[in-house]
Amino acid sequence: MHMRRAGAVLSVAALAAGLTACGGDGGSGGGTFATVADKITGGGTVVVGTKWDQPSLGLKMGNEPEGFDVDVAKAVLKEIAGGKDVKVEWKESASSNREPFLANGTVDIIFATYSITEERKAKVTFGGPYVVAHQDVMVRKDDTSINSPQDLKGKKICKASGSNSYKRITDPPPDGELDIDATTVDAANYSECVQKLTGSNLDAVTTDDLILAGFAKQAGGNFKVLGQGFTDEKYGIGLKKGDTKTCEAVNKAVQTLWSNGTMKTLLDKWFGGIQGLKVSDAAPPAEGCA
Repeated sequence: MHMRRAGAVLSVAALAAGLTACGGDGGSGGGTFATVADKITGGGTVVVGTKWDQPSLGLKMGNEPEGFDVDVAKAVLKEIAGGKDVKVEWKESASSNREPFLANGTVDIIFATYSITEERKAKVTFGGPYVVAHQDVMVRKDDTSINSPQDLKGKKICKASGSNSYKRITDPPPDGELDIDATTVDAANYSECVQKLTGSNLDAVTTDDLILAGFAKQAGGNFKVLGQGFTDEKYGIGLKKGDTKTCEAVNKAVQTLWSNGTMKTLLDKWFGGIQGLKVSDAAPPAEGCA
């Protein structure tokens, strides 16, 4: 009898702990929430993961990051909250820690150039996509030896920790794309890749065109993007696996932001006028919330 009662108490405690981990706001707003959508509509502080080192997408400036992904995050949360401002705590989420941060509750939701892949779907529930980027190649402005992705054969390309972009060059399908014999050079993130490209440690940086465009814009003409995108990178909104309620709310918000022109305005704000860059002009189809 006592053992059964103790077991029941433990089960209730475990359930409460699970809800706190999933929807609690880390002590910054009081209360617990079953889903991130409940936290957004319930006035809790939402912990949003973004990049902090990617110009025009997510770059730490002062106390907060700024960029396209940051503005999209604000717009999506506000739409879910019915037009009310949402309390946000920003958390740097590099490519290498996005899945762990969602799984252990460090962040509630991620907007961080997070391409939806079948491998990642096993660990993450994705809302969106909210935009489609295309993998491209960036080289030094004076480099005339690389004019297409196929010219990367025998060249040194960057391998940013946690990113799969290099595989699109070096591996065959289905995981890769071009199956080219290039040498990879390790880096912690894409800002380090760009630093290496400035010197002689790299010949090229290859990843999503929106990421490359931001760095090229920041560098003031020292780099050029080839403008030859060869993949579709569907940027998703990362959620803890199984949070389908929030995923559905996110998808509805994204569709509204495309319909009312907000997404086009944000794309123009951050990427308008960049030579060779082609950005989405219509809402990409939602992937579903499985």
